[in-house]
Parts: sequence; C-alpha cells; structure tokens
Amino acid sequence: MNCYNLKPDQGKNNKFLIRATFLYGNYDGKNQAPEFDLYLGVNKWMTVKNTNAKDYEIIHLLTTDYIDVCLVNTGQGVPFISTLELRPLDNSIYPITAGGALVLQDRRDFGSTGPLISYPNDVYDRYWWSEQSESLIPVSSDSTIYTHSTDNAYELPAQVLKTASKTRNASIPLQVFWTPLDTLPKFYVYLHFAEIEKLEPGQQRQLTIDLNGERNLSDSFKLDYLKPLTIVQDDPPISGTGGTLYFSIKAAQGTTIPPILNAYEIYRFVELPNKPTAPDDVAAMLEIKTQYNVTKNWQGDPCVPSDYSWEGLNCSNDNPPRVISLNLSSSNLTGEIATSFSKLELTRSLDLSFNELTGPLLEVLEQLPNLKTLDLRGNKLTGSVPEALLEQSRNGKLVLRVDANPDLCLYTPCKGKKKKEFVIPVLAASITAVLILFFIVSALAIYRRKRRSDTVAKSKSSIKSKNRQFSYSEVVNITNNFRTIIGEGGFGNVYLGKLEDDIQVAVKLLSPSSNQGYKEFRAEAQLLMVVHHRNLVTLVGYCDDGEHKALIYEYMANGNLQQHLSVTNPNVLTWNKRLCIAVDAAHGLEYLHNGCRPPIIHRDLKPSNILLNEQMQAKIADFGLSRAFATENDTHVSTCPVGTFGYVDPEFATYGNFKKESDVYSFGIILFELITGRPAIIRGPMQNNHILDWVSPLIGRADIQNIVDPRLEGEFNTTSAWKVVEIAMSCALPAAIQRPGMSQVLAELKECLALVMTHGRSQRIATECRTSSMHTARSISS
Repeated sequence: MNCYNLKPDQGKNNKFLIRATFLYGNYDGKNQAPEFDLYLGVNKWMTVKNTNAKDYEIIHLLTTDYIDVCLVNTGQGVPFISTLELRPLDNSIYPITAGGALVLQDRRDFGSTGPLISYPNDVYDRYWWSEQSESLIPVSSDSTIYTHSTDNAYELPAQVLKTASKTRNASIPLQVFWTPLDTLPKFYVYLHFAEIEKLEPGQQRQLTIDLNGERNLSDSFKLDYLKPLTIVQDDPPISGTGGTLYFSIKAAQGTTIPPILNAYEIYRFVELPNKPTAPDDVAAMLEIKTQYNVTKNWQGDPCVPSDYSWEGLNCSNDNPPRVISLNLSSSNLTGEIATSFSKLELTRSLDLSFNELTGPLLEVLEQLPNLKTLDLRGNKLTGSVPEALLEQSRNGKLVLRVDANPDLCLYTPCKGKKKKEFVIPVLAASITAVLILFFIVSALAIYRRKRRSDTVAKSKSSIKSKNRQFSYSEVVNITNNFRTIIGEGGFGNVYLGKLEDDIQVAVKLLSPSSNQGYKEFRAEAQLLMVVHHRNLVTLVGYCDDGEHKALIYEYMANGNLQQHLSVTNPNVLTWNKRLCIAVDAAHGLEYLHNGCRPPIIHRDLKPSNILLNEQMQAKIADFGLSRAFATENDTHVSTCPVGTFGYVDPEFATYGNFKKESDVYSFGIILFELITGRPAIIRGPMQNNHILDWVSPLIGRADIQNIVDPRLEGEFNTTSAWKVVEIAMSCALPAAIQRPGMSQVLAELKECLALVMTHGRSQRIATECRTSSMHTARSISS
C-alpha cells in the first residue's frame, strides 16, 4: 500500500471534491496498463482499470483534519498515479453523511460543442464535458445569467448555463440513460436548469421529472428567465438490479413548451463501512513514527483495512479499532522512551527490545491499565525500574523483561552505585590488594582447569570406564534375543532389556546400515561416561564386541515427549506437567552448557530426544551428535550440517557454526511445542509452516487462548502461559546474540513454576513434579 496524505487548511467536518488522474505511459515496458485498488482513507473507493488519461472523482465529508488516498497492489501490475487534486466545496451542496461518499458517474454540459469547462470558470473546478444529441435541439444565449442568485448555490459556470438542449415538442420527454457497473447500484442525480429562451409574454416553461419510472423527482416546477435552478434528488437513491437506469424530463400536463436541460450530474453512492482507528491512537502512532523516524512501511491508517495494518501492530475489532499490541523490536529506535506510548490506552503488549533506547524507564507506562507484557531487553536504559511496574510483575499482572540493560537496576533507589569518594591512599591500597588476589585466583583456576582437562582427556581416550562392559552374548540374553523394540533412532533399533536383578534397561544397538556410524556411537558413550546429571539419561553400560556395538541405558518407562504431545495420544499432558518437563529439560541443558568443563552443546535437541521416566521426570538423551568445546573460552564448534529440520538455528545456515545459543533456539521451539501442542513443522495441504510463523501473529494479537493447546480446554494459568511464551520467543529470536543463556532461561521457567504453585495448588503440583524441578541442587560431573 502506498498512500498520499492530504491536509487541507480546514479539513474536519468539511466537504471536498477529490480527483485522481491516471495516464499510463508504458513506464514498465509491458505495454499493458495495470489494474489496482484505490482507497479513500480506510475504505475502498474503486478498482482502477482504465488508465488512459482517465479522471476519477469522489465527493467526501472529512471526519478528520486529513485524508489518505492509497494505491493498493492487487498483483496485476505496479500501481501509479498521475495527479491528485483536493478541492473544497460548500457544505450546503451535494448532501451526504460521513457514512458515505459520492463517486462521479457522469457530468455533462448539454447543448454545447465547446471545450471542457473547469477552473477558473468553475469555482469548484468541476469538469464539464460538452454533449449534443442528434435527437435534441441545441439552444444557446449570449444574455447574462444571474449566476450569483441565491438559487445558484451550486455556482454553475455561466458558460455551462448559456447552452442547453430541448426536445422538438412538448409531447416528447427529454431522457438520459446510463448502465450501472455495480450489481446493486445506488445513484443520485443533480439537474441544472436556466431559462435561456426568450418566450412570448405570459408563457413560462413548466416541467416534471420522472426517476427510472419509479417516482417523480419533484412536483412540477417553473423556470424563470436567466435564473439558475438546481433540482436535487432526495432519498431514496435510484436503484435497480443491474439494468439500464434513466431520468425523464417532461413538459407539465397542459403546457405546450418542450422540456429543456442545461446540465446534469450523476453520482454513485458508495458506503464507507470501515471506521478509522481511534483518533488518540492515530495521534500517538504518528508521534512515535515521527520521533523515531520509523522506517517501516507505515502508511495510511494504522489499523484499517486489517489486511494492510501497520507492521508490528495489532488492533481490536472494536468500532473504532484500537491498538492492542505494538512490536518495535530491533527497529533501530534511539533516544528516550516516548511518552506517546502511554497514550495507547488499550495496549496489552509493548515490545521495544533490542534497540538503542536510553534514559529512564518512564513512570507513565504504569498508567497503561491493560498492559500485560512489557519487553525492554537489550537497550541502554538507566536508573531504576518504577516500583509500580515491579509490583505488577511480582503480582503476575505484567510480564516484565528488562534484562540486558547494563545500567538499569531493579531497585528504588538504585543500590551499589555509590560515588567515588575514596581518598587516594586507600584507593591505591585497594587496587594493589585486588591485583594480588586476582593473580592468586587466576593461578588456582589455571591449575584446576589443567587437572580437569587431563582427567576428561584420559576418560575420553577410550570407551573403557567404570561403566559396566557387556559382551554381545550378554546383550542378546538381556534383550531376550532382541524380542521387544521400544524405539528407533539414527543408530538403529532400541530394545527393551532386563538385567540379572530385574532392572529394566533400554539397549541401543548400532545397525551396520544406520545413518550414524561408530564415530557417533563412540561420542555418545564417551560423553555419558563423564557427565552425570539427574536430567541426563544414565548410561548403565556398553558393548564393544567386534562388529557388535550397543549402549545400555536406564529404561524410561513413559517414552519420549514427542509421543505425549502427539494428537493421537489420548492422555493429554496438563499445563503443570508441561511446566515441570520444561524445567527438567532446562536443568539438563543448562548443566551441559555451564556445568561441564569444557561446555557441551547437544546439537540435536528435539522432543523425541527428551525421555520421561515412570515419575514423568524428563531427561535429555541421544548425545551422538553432541560436541564439546576445545576449551572453556570457545564460543562455537565448526561442524558439518546436523540437527533436525525445524529445530536448527537459522544462523547455522549462514555461518556453519553451532553455539550454545543454537541449543537455546532448539529449546525455544520445544517450549512452543509444549505450549501449543503443535509440532515444529505444521503440515498443510498446500505448504508446510514453521511453528514460529503460525504462532507469531497470535502473539502479536495477544491471543493466548488460541496459542495454548486447545486440548487443555482452558485449564491453564494465563499469567504463567504468557511468561513461558515470552521465554520461548526470546530463545527463538533470529539473532543468536539476542538469545538468553540457559541459566537465565532456567531461572525464568522456575519463576513460572513458582507462580503456579502460589495459586493454591502446591500439593498437586508437587505430586506432578517429583523431579529436579523442585530443587536447586545440581549434580557435578565425575
């Protein structure tokens, strides 16, 4: 959509003639004129099909101090416009209401053969096209027309009124026909008369007007010599079902002077059903656009038509529409937070994250009564977060995100930022002490890291470890000759097994034809031998017997998360169980990233790799594609393409490196699957959609009820759901640098869990979450 904003000196509640002209000059080399839609404000004016020097006029009563005329590309060529004119009219002529407008169908100067008449002869710059019919007799006069008469409010030009056409005798009516283009047309006619023939004394022309054979336009009326008269059609308009329409001027009964007509206008009435966005919201959005020089395609009305609403904006279906969410994340905003945001009174979600905003966090944002989400991450805000916002966040009424603002503190007043009032000797002594302490700590850290690296290196030198080693014959016995298949993966089949003490295990057997070979098999075995955590699957033992390779794990009785989220699963996971699983998985991933030295990235995190034991405790599995960093300070590992479509970090395709943030992205997609019950790739009849493409519009509309899995039937805590949505969105941001670390993700998910527990269901949740989710302790690698 491309809009032209017209601002007359006196716009609101005044009437204007708007004219658009189109002259196609083969500018695109296609030698075929385009077709496109023309909008008047928030309503469709018409479809432009004729661009051969064609003029389109409309008469409109403005409800604001400006009007937008917009060109909309409908896929049939690039829209263009040659001229756009705005002419003020007297409010007493062409009666219309704000709910409609008059589109010009035809305007004719009867009995004339001269050139087109317009401004300055017509004070309103109407275009009068000459017309002379062979069946009518032309009439003209050189006498002066009383154009300033009180009966000439329409102020027709004298040149138009000095010509006319009449029938040959009084028995023949003067008729004008036209064919509507619409199926349900509504037309108004304006007939302009002036008696320009010098009649015999005592004679006077008397006429009647018939509209489409349905009714008379008025009672009979008489024409006075050289005095203008306009007959205006009252409601209802002329209408029909698509046939030819007409008006007929007749000599009044009993009179002998034939009917005459100087000029006529025919207008098609168009309804303007769409109401523009509430004026206060429009004013606020325009102020925001101007202050930040927003480069998005913000043209026309912010909300209407809904198909062309401003990018990042979502509006209500009220009349008039209101702005309910605004997303300006990563929009290069600079300067302080505009007070205009506080004028968007019905806004539920405001996202200003990852810009360059500075200065304090405005207290006026407290005054937004409907605000549910405020995201200010990744800016350069200073000072304290207003206490009222903090209180709303603590009460669960507001999802507040302010991290990654280094100089913003969560206390009022800010603590820990005292002035530098130390005397020089004390300062010098303090610096010396700090430096000595730094060197001591650094030396200890280097020594401990070297010892740990040596230990890990020794542990990884071969598969042998303290884990039990099984022969192939033992594996055959454990699995009862591979009788029961419980899963299938990249290595091959997974079988149910039982040890001597009746402990059930899962046996992953490496198939010679598997997509993953011995290298990945060995990687998984080595990794699970040196890392131990309650939310990582436990390796019981392994088999490395010639060509036979197998890994023996603890048995996870409740399968994997993908099975539980499937629409075919009759046992729907409750919201609380989903939260517990999310916290469990976050525990495991956070341990891999921050509890291991060097850190480990999983590289193939997805619901099928999150297993659930008998108590529904979640554990991360399938480490065949996992990689450890070379050192603690590394930021990524270079790798060949791995992972699963739908869960792979979009930056991987660009840089070919996996990072911790790549796992975070995958975790964000898993969170969305837990929230929505939908898979990462949503299959469709025509095309497949990624879950982010499906959920993003709903988040923009703040539609949490349609975001959360409908199988929950509304049984979930809305505040906690919004918090998890916010966490998932932050994890799945397109730029890795914008994503939080797993420590932060884990902490925020725990807050969600705590929030649900405070709502009077602590005992039941504790039963559902008999996992590490209820603890803060973390296992340490051996």
